[in-house]
Amino acid sequence: SLGGLPLCSLVLVKMGLQEDFDAAAADAASGAGNMPKITNDQKLELYALFKQANVGDVQGDRPGMLDFTGKAKYDAWAKIKGMSNDDAKKKYIENVNTWKA
Repeated sequence: SLGGLPLCSLVLVKMGLQEDFDAAAADAASGAGNMPKITNDQKLELYALFKQANVGDVQGDRPGMLDFTGKAKYDAWAKIKGMSNDDAKKKYIENVNTWKA
């Protein structure tokens, strides 16, 4: 037991979050059909949340000044440095569900 909850309950919650995250990622990956009005800033936010959820804090050096896309992605990811993987997954799911058509 942890915090009054049996460990099996925590595992189920964790698995449910991962399944929901995977479903949201599939929705986002299917592109314009599911989220036709998503802006570039929203795409960057989803990118950053996805990376934070799967990798953790931003890694590597910031791309050079001519790599505009790489810099934008790096900066978006760096903005959420310190966010937990689970919080990133929850925010990702929330955003996809909000922005779906």
